[in-house]
Amino acid sequence: MDGKTLARVVAVVFVAVAMTATALEMSRKEDKPVGEGQHPPAASVPTPLRDGLRRCQVLGEAALRDDGCARLWAEQRDRFLGLEKPLGRSTSEPAASPSPDPALHGAR
Repeated sequence: MDGKTLARVVAVVFVAVAMTATALEMSRKEDKPVGEGQHPPAASVPTPLRDGLRRCQVLGEAALRDDGCARLWAEQRDRFLGLEKPLGRSTSEPAASPSPDPALHGAR
């Protein structure tokens, strides 16, 4: 068997394997997870946070200078990390850094 014939046989086998794999993948039924379908999709539930983030996305680079977008990003970050907002403090207010010992500031 010469090189050309061998290359053709390998190519035909490769195409046959690829077509078989594709047919198997297409015929496979996807099972939905048990919990899926019980909750409405997230896109159908409008939230002020989601709408605000979409607005910031549309603003593009101008959103970097928008205080409202910075507040929304901080809220989304805290929500993602599972942090709870401290009571009585808005995310738009800058956090005051607590000093370890107030007496040290007076001694300097």
